Amino acid sequence: MNAPSPAAALLRPEVLASLSTLELVARSAVEGFFQGMHRSPRFGFSQEFAEYKAYSEGDDPRFVDWNVFARTDRTYIRRYLGETNTRLMIALDVSASMGYSSGPISKLRYAKFLAAALAYMALHQHDPTGLIAFDSKVRSYRPATSRTGSLGGILHALDKLEAGSETDLSESFKQIREHCQRRGLVAVISDLYCDPEALMRSVQPLAWKGHDIMIFQVLDRAELAPDWDESVLLEDVESGQQLEVSPDYLRTTYRDRVQAHLERVKKVAAGTGADHVLLATDEPLDKALRRYLMFRKRA
Repeated sequence: MNAPSPAAALLRPEVLASLSTLELVARSAVEGFFQGMHRSPRFGFSQEFAEYKAYSEGDDPRFVDWNVFARTDRTYIRRYLGETNTRLMIALDVSASMGYSSGPISKLRYAKFLAAALAYMALHQHDPTGLIAFDSKVRSYRPATSRTGSLGGILHALDKLEAGSETDLSESFKQIREHCQRRGLVAVISDLYCDPEALMRSVQPLAWKGHDIMIFQVLDRAELAPDWDESVLLEDVESGQQLEVSPDYLRTTYRDRVQAHLERVKKVAAGTGADHVLLATDEPLDKALRRYLMFRKRA
């Protein structure tokens, strides 16, 4: 097997965790991803002029053609080949369970890396990008915009987020829908410790309104495949319930139930037209970024 390239290594979560700021994390992850593709990707990073479009609220004023404005008294934005002007809203789960980690990187920290990389990628394609953090309700909100300073604002907001309370998808997504009136792409990042049917009821109204939806399910490797040799006492960090389990249970019944849950989530996502991507916190980000770009190409 070929050794990973230095660029591809930048996608590894433990490498990203060693970087000093989320901006550096985002830039390193995205640049490492594209270099690792070994070809020039045609995903909207072209700077070849294509057409004009009417300016709308949230567009970056840097791309206003002032010469056209001087001649016509109308405001137009220059668009470039490969741009789709997709409106991206990142909905990030900050519930208590996202704070779990069996190693150096918690689910929430990994989710922040992913959110930062998505925001970096979208804003460099001049796509308005926003951020919503939620647990039992929406905790913070930044409207989608591509204006100068948008990336810094999103990264600063991500930096401040901490794992909060229990998850309530019904209430959270009711509020999220209020912030997503204009059609676009909604990227949900969560461990999805919820009833899959509740997920369907929460996400489906967004799909009915014409939004494209991506669901990134982030889990710790120990949650997917626990490897304990002794009985352990597990505690639900959101409800406080405790359960003592044996190694035999973890190797058999537990894994079967986790797999059944993942299959139900995947089925629900497909039923709402959403794209579902399962990620473990020890995995490089390339799978997530590749699926995001392929999804937005067809959106």
